Amino acid sequence: MTERTNRTVLLRGGNVYSPADPFATAMLVEGEHVAWVGSDGAAEAYADVADEIVDLHGALVTPAFVDAHVHATSTGLALTGLDLGGCASLAEALERIAAFVGDRSTSVIGHGWDETTWTEGRPPTLAELDAVAGGVPVYLSRTDVHSALASTALRWLVPGLDGLAGYAPDGPLSRDAHHAVRRAALAGITPEQRREAQLATLRRAAELGIGALHECAGPDISSEEDLTALLALAAEGHGPEVFGYWGELGAVDTAKRLGAVGAGGDLFVDGALGSHTACLHAPYADAEHTGTAYLSAEQVAEHVAACTEAGLQAGFHAIGDAAITAVLDGVRAAGERVGAARVKALRHRVEHAEALDDKTVAAFAELGLTASVQPAFDAAWGGPDGMYVQRLGAERAAALNPFAAMLRAGVPLAFGSDAPVTPLDPWGTVRAAAFHRTPEHRISARAAFTAHTRGGWRALGRDQDGVLVPGAVASYAVWDVAELVVQAPDDRVAGWSTDPRSGTPGLPDLTPGGPLPVCRRTVVRGRTVHLGG
Repeated sequence: MTERTNRTVLLRGGNVYSPADPFATAMLVEGEHVAWVGSDGAAEAYADVADEIVDLHGALVTPAFVDAHVHATSTGLALTGLDLGGCASLAEALERIAAFVGDRSTSVIGHGWDETTWTEGRPPTLAELDAVAGGVPVYLSRTDVHSALASTALRWLVPGLDGLAGYAPDGPLSRDAHHAVRRAALAGITPEQRREAQLATLRRAAELGIGALHECAGPDISSEEDLTALLALAAEGHGPEVFGYWGELGAVDTAKRLGAVGAGGDLFVDGALGSHTACLHAPYADAEHTGTAYLSAEQVAEHVAACTEAGLQAGFHAIGDAAITAVLDGVRAAGERVGAARVKALRHRVEHAEALDDKTVAAFAELGLTASVQPAFDAAWGGPDGMYVQRLGAERAAALNPFAAMLRAGVPLAFGSDAPVTPLDPWGTVRAAAFHRTPEHRISARAAFTAHTRGGWRALGRDQDGVLVPGAVASYAVWDVAELVVQAPDDRVAGWSTDPRSGTPGLPDLTPGGPLPVCRRTVVRGRTVHLGG
């Protein structure tokens, strides 16, 4: 949906989430910017000049969400193709694969299997996969996208596969072998299929009140063509704004040529906990090794220094504590080479940043690093029976994703989904942070909402955006909500309050088990990109 953006729109009769006025019930938008927020009574003065008057009927208006870590094409393929998420068993997954393959003769791409939740407790063997693949090249990424199943027909498309790191003759592929079969699988997608997948992601994001996406691309994840096609598609106005990151070591010039805002994102320092490839100081609880280190501290330092000299934001994927240590040592060394203040000013990013202790949290703050994190990871894999405990044991698992400690230390947080690893689900993400499975890591709903709106803009160096105040960019969402509440950050007092004397804008009640808000309308820079029924 597109429309001209020089129109004047008056919204009234609802609740506007704005620091300019905690009791605002109306908002005026002129073109791409917010012109005014205030009361319904004062809004009458603008009724005659408005091209459109929107009666909110009590709805809530908030800044649009920013998802700070997505993979748009893979997300779209999962939305429109073979989704193995939610399978309760290996047998169910094989049935779903067989039904999807059917009589197809072209490549099949799927996502979302997780053997830790299956009754059999293991992934399929190559023979089991081939039996349902029917001779078709099949690529099935694990839920964390750090390992994958590949049918024999797909493996045949990669000469020398058995000599690559991460190769397994009968099971999931990881590391270089995984990247090779993924490239082969994605090479079979036509430009039309890619466009449809990207459009599906943009549409879904708009339906969920998301106004901006940070696309984490790279040579081992997608391709240059994939990123440039997505940026061009977003520029046509089909949905949220898209800001690209290119994750390739030392590729400053490439990132600039592609129109990326940073040379980072998924620039892998390690892998993922679920695939046993996150790099740890101590061995896994269920494996006799410490994972995989892809980059050294020296390589991190060289990349950060090169990006800083070029005035470009750097970023790294780091999950395990040893990987995070390598990033911190590298960033600190880069500061010694090119100037600590220059490094800090660019707000270089760390994606995921799960295994932090008090010392590493303090180092994040010292170095000015932005933590691009995914609270849905804790919701999916935390808790006493979750994957985190299986991989690390209860003590180390309980220390993961310490959002409260990061906020106390002044570490900037930007929330995302890492879709398709976890679904696009902004209110679910806010809920996951506010109701973290480890109580001491919980943050207020207000802080979580800020991390998922303004935090994404701050990660881009745009501190003025992501808030509804006069002069700000008019990217907002309208929500049907039953009640607005204020969550107290300290659970020793009342957890929720509806007392207007607090002077704090209210948010929906996100107590687990309750319904999440439904998006009625999403607007990006004054342009409506989603209009619900």
